[in-house]
Amino acid sequence: MTLTKLTLSEARAGLLSRQFSVRELVQAYLDSIKSLNPTLNAYITLCPPENILRTADIADTRYKSKENGLLEGLPIGIKDIFCTRGIRSTAASRMLSDFIPSYESTVTERLLKEGALFLGKTNMDEFAMGSSTTHSYFEPTINPWQSKDDLDKKFVAGGSSGGSAVAVSAELAIAAIGSDTGGSIRQPASYCGIVGLKPTYGRCSRFGMIAYASSLDQAGPMTRSVADAALMLEIMAGEDPRDSTCSTRSVPRFSNSYEKSVKGLRVGIPREYRNEGISSEVNALWNKGIEWLKDEGCEIVDISLPHTRYGLPCYYIIAPAEASSNLARYDGIRFGFRQDAPILDELYEKTRAEGFGAEVRRRILIGTYVLSAGYYDAYYLKAQKVRTLIRQDFEDAFKNVDVILTPTAPTAAFELGSHNDDPIQMYLNDIFTVPASLAGVPALSVPAGLDQSGLPLGMQIIGRHFDEETVLSVGSVLEKAASFPYCPPPLCTMYRRVST
Repeated sequence: MTLTKLTLSEARAGLLSRQFSVRELVQAYLDSIKSLNPTLNAYITLCPPENILRTADIADTRYKSKENGLLEGLPIGIKDIFCTRGIRSTAASRMLSDFIPSYESTVTERLLKEGALFLGKTNMDEFAMGSSTTHSYFEPTINPWQSKDDLDKKFVAGGSSGGSAVAVSAELAIAAIGSDTGGSIRQPASYCGIVGLKPTYGRCSRFGMIAYASSLDQAGPMTRSVADAALMLEIMAGEDPRDSTCSTRSVPRFSNSYEKSVKGLRVGIPREYRNEGISSEVNALWNKGIEWLKDEGCEIVDISLPHTRYGLPCYYIIAPAEASSNLARYDGIRFGFRQDAPILDELYEKTRAEGFGAEVRRRILIGTYVLSAGYYDAYYLKAQKVRTLIRQDFEDAFKNVDVILTPTAPTAAFELGSHNDDPIQMYLNDIFTVPASLAGVPALSVPAGLDQSGLPLGMQIIGRHFDEETVLSVGSVLEKAASFPYCPPPLCTMYRRVST
């Protein structure tokens, strides 16, 4: 048995039945990280191995005494946007390259409470601004998948949660958490052939997340199976008095309900998503996904989301505007990177010019511009009105359908460096994920096939506000139908998920 090939649910079952120890499981991941992380760069900061193994031994004693938590001893990667007490938390930026928090984010605190074991902090686009995990002060993350036509080509991991996606895909963590602002969990999940879930906005607390765009940011799980995502969300979600935007709704037992029948569900297919930017392979996979759901007794319904076309321009006004406000705190005075200068204004200028990367500076400039006097009404206020219309599109659609099925991304992962000089082309990779983020509805990406080069393609299921149960159920059906079987090079092996 190769322990790193197990899903979280399978590993948990193996630990409960004492088929192997936590120390053995964790050591397998430490060996995998030592072998592959220097090439893939999935982690920015690794926890000391001796501390990890010491924690693993404690977890083993808890299993023996039957005092284990739901995630006891399971090795997980944490996106470096979450503050972790005593562990460096950088947001992949020079500005926070030496920041060690004295407190724990709510979602990581809940994972720790159930016994999760943190392997380290995963790489990302700086301050979560990007779709490729190439905008990192700590160098890009490399997608472990390779083109069967050219093994020398390197592909992006997607972003901004690319490090977490690669950690799960390349067997450097059994699961990971990411954050999703405009698709930053779902798009890298699609590119790396894993499951990625963006919950309803407010389902998970944002306390302790380093802010990008406060009205959009949402934490979520990145896993090898829908069952794993359901269990992770169940633990991460719930009311938090430290976050005023966090919902007070009770959290369902997602791990018990994700496999409910989908027979009779009405599945919406938005005509606006069949645009000219979608590849023929993604379109064919979408049609196959429709047939899989038909076979399970779902009714397919054509729908319209007429304001979808405005999703990207709307997002790239609102998100940078909120970023320019949130990142104003990094001035070199109170904490973070500081570039000394003889006068105060020059200190601000040098600190921010040298502490932030090019993409972050670009978005701060855009955001400051759209919030400035004379442009606020023309850009920011109008974008907020359009956002309301996009949300209304989804609410109207969900009066007639239960979920919406779309591709996650218009193409497979693109080659590393191919969009570096064209940020607009980079932004277009989020065309299918941004509308759900603007509306605040839950959305799940499930790996469903490969393109002709052998790169993963994902399908996206979008649901009603706070109806993650139905989204997960449909995702489980697609997962079983697709039987996504491949483990990416450079691991050079194949595996098939076995449901437990």
